[in-house]
Amino acid sequence: MRPGHLTLLTDLYELTMMQGYFKNQTDSIVVFDAFFRKNPCGGAYSICCGLAEIIEYIQNLRFDESDIEYLAGLGIFEDDFLDYLKGFRFTGDIYAIPEGTVVFPREPLVKVIAPIMEAQLIETALLTLLNHQSLIATKAARVVYAARGDGVMEFGLRRAQGPDAGIYGARAAVIAGCVGTSNVLTGKMFGVPVKGTHAHSWIMSFPDEYSAFKAYADQYPTSCILLVDTYDVLRSGVPNAIRVFKEMRESGIELKNYGIRIDSGDLAYLSKKASAMLAEAGFGDAIISASSDLDEYLINSLKLQGATINSWGVGTNLITSSDWPAFGGVYKMAAIKKKGDKEFIPKIKISENMEKVTNPGNKTVFRIYDNETGKIRADLICLAGEEYDSSEDLTIFDPNATWKKTTLEGGSYTMRELLLPIFRNGECVYASPDVMELKKICEQEKETLWMESQRLVNPQEVFVDLSQKLYDLKIELLHSGRK
Repeated sequence: MRPGHLTLLTDLYELTMMQGYFKNQTDSIVVFDAFFRKNPCGGAYSICCGLAEIIEYIQNLRFDESDIEYLAGLGIFEDDFLDYLKGFRFTGDIYAIPEGTVVFPREPLVKVIAPIMEAQLIETALLTLLNHQSLIATKAARVVYAARGDGVMEFGLRRAQGPDAGIYGARAAVIAGCVGTSNVLTGKMFGVPVKGTHAHSWIMSFPDEYSAFKAYADQYPTSCILLVDTYDVLRSGVPNAIRVFKEMRESGIELKNYGIRIDSGDLAYLSKKASAMLAEAGFGDAIISASSDLDEYLINSLKLQGATINSWGVGTNLITSSDWPAFGGVYKMAAIKKKGDKEFIPKIKISENMEKVTNPGNKTVFRIYDNETGKIRADLICLAGEEYDSSEDLTIFDPNATWKKTTLEGGSYTMRELLLPIFRNGECVYASPDVMELKKICEQEKETLWMESQRLVNPQEVFVDLSQKLYDLKIELLHSGRK
């Protein structure tokens, strides 16, 4: 499915609420925030992704004749509401944190300011697009971190939960740092590198392993990665690969982008033995690639064991984020007003679960950087319109433990507003960079994280604080009972 066909990709209650608003609140303008409460995989950061598809979805948001006919057939929608849907267009404003940006829990990734029916309708699709790609991008960033500069290929299409998950998951993985994907359709759609070698079936279709390697090398002499574990890695696969590499060199072929891939067995032991064999034969610069149910923890472990692998093909555990299957983004109303009113009335959701108490009002997010290191000191959620002077001291505090405070000396920090305008009055005002540019942006973003926040286990959390004005408003609403 493509975004042009996603208008009915929504939960039924979005439409039933729309009809209720149509009857009762057609003049209400609302603010909704899309945010998440916990970083995936026990990490200390996430990567925001999916905005380009959200833009395409909003631009194509129309009810065609077949949509109206289907909804009429459900027997729960009245004719005047269905007539309204025939001319439906999104007319509101959307602000978002750009793709590839490092983000943290509780801060708005997307802010929607729109007539209440429009803002309500887009909830489900916006979340599914944002949640999936942000999840896979975050998982990919962790895998890339574990690889410590080695190339990571996304190999997960056949294990993805359907074509869209495979296509857009691969896109997100490349943005987060993968050097390419095996997914050809993703390559075509988004202009990202596609890579691959051959399967065990290639080897098995020939009379012997050497013949298979030789035929592959003849076909692809400048990109010759040979799969060496079909029969026996050290007794057959590597020796036959060395034989082929010698013949290539003797025939005058310049060996580049060549090497072996190991897809099973003890990857640490086999890679070290294979590396020694290749070096002894004069092929010490050969690529040693590994696959076989890899994730960030296994890659990190293999690195610690001295594995000589320098290229990683990661499939199932990346494209499905197997240990953390959902991003958990939510979409909550934060403010409401009547058309013509100047001020929004802030709204708050109250819960016995502290994590589920929302931040009220029309908000924005500032990122605070340390000038000396360029690293992130904290993120500050504040009310829209609040202004700061980085030449002055700034005191920030933990909103759940207000005695924990830090004062940043004026001139020692820089602030950047993260939420950018994407739609104004229903018109897109933002041009999404292409995927490879987003990859560069994401790499720069990850460089702003402290090492302590990047470690895979028990990382140091990044502070996400509230401005004094927003904190005071939240406390006022909590104590006054205004909801």
